[in-house]
Amino acid sequence: MSHLRVFSFLTIGFAAALASAPARAQAPGMPPPGVTVSKPVVKEIVEQDQYTGRFDPIEFVEVRARVTGYLDKIMFQDGADVKKGETLFIIDRRPYKAALEQAQAALTSAKARLAFTQTDLERAQVLSKGGNISEQVTDQRRQASQTAQADVDSAEAALRNAQLNYDFTEVKSPINGRISRRLVTEGNIVSADQTMLTTIVSLDPIYFGFTVDEQSFLKYQTSLGIGMGQTQRGKGAPVMIALSGEKKPTHKGTLDFVDNRVDNQTGTVLLRATVPNADSFIKPGLFGIVSMPATKPFTGVLMPDDAIAANQDKRIVYILGEGDKVSAKPVTIGPMVDGYRVIAEGLTGDETVVINGIAKIRPGMQVKPETKQLPPTKE
Repeated sequence: MSHLRVFSFLTIGFAAALASAPARAQAPGMPPPGVTVSKPVVKEIVEQDQYTGRFDPIEFVEVRARVTGYLDKIMFQDGADVKKGETLFIIDRRPYKAALEQAQAALTSAKARLAFTQTDLERAQVLSKGGNISEQVTDQRRQASQTAQADVDSAEAALRNAQLNYDFTEVKSPINGRISRRLVTEGNIVSADQTMLTTIVSLDPIYFGFTVDEQSFLKYQTSLGIGMGQTQRGKGAPVMIALSGEKKPTHKGTLDFVDNRVDNQTGTVLLRATVPNADSFIKPGLFGIVSMPATKPFTGVLMPDDAIAANQDKRIVYILGEGDKVSAKPVTIGPMVDGYRVIAEGLTGDETVVINGIAKIRPGMQVKPETKQLPPTKE
């Protein structure tokens, strides 16, 4: 029993001594481990932040009837592209045609009365000068002429209203876009300003809206001037957007709108980009991930993520020195750019860094390096 206890103490002590001993070079007789080394990628970069958002149409219309009547014809195919001014529905025109003709007849009658009263007034004015008619009769005929003129004005207004109602029996598209399905079929009675017939959305270009937190917004406002002035649509900061399932953003847009207040409940600000959509591939309601500039362009030092090791709460890279020996260099890392990790602090870009094989090396160890040049962008 005492021998076992002594053996245990010796084993623990030996393990502790190994753990506390500094890292040493590889065992005598063992060849240096092979590693791949390279210079960091040094180039002008812009750090990007990513946010999730949703696409919305620039124009959205609920098509409703503007007169009440029997739905006579539907002139489009569900889901088709329509042009502004294209006829979509026809409401039975016969009652409104009759009302239009009645208004035209009323106007003709009113004009005839006006012509008679004007002639009668002119005759009275001539007779009044010779004293052959009293002033009272002249005033009565003048009043009759003015009343007839008012009747003509009223008849013209009624005719314009009848013409509008007649025109409204043809329901036309107010925008260019893609139409939805018909919500009412032929043969139904539709009510003015109440019955929704279908909807139309514009697709090219299309909006992409997303929210950013208050701290990030202040950073963008300070460094990039986002939200500091009026921006025209399509002439803002460039952004890239990836749809769901896409590994890389492929859809270009411009950040051209920042809301005028921070939401009190969420502490976020709404930003919006305009995205070209010539092929109508993007549909309103789709989600996406936007990558937007977070900094002004600067010269950055980039390394592959695989070249960065963790030492407790620190990050280190292995630098190749004299005699092909490696040493650990603490670094501060930033976001990913072009497939590489930004090294915010710790490297100048002139060092030769181990980029492959870091799992089998320790500080002070001699290695067998193989030099490789990193491409500007990592696929």
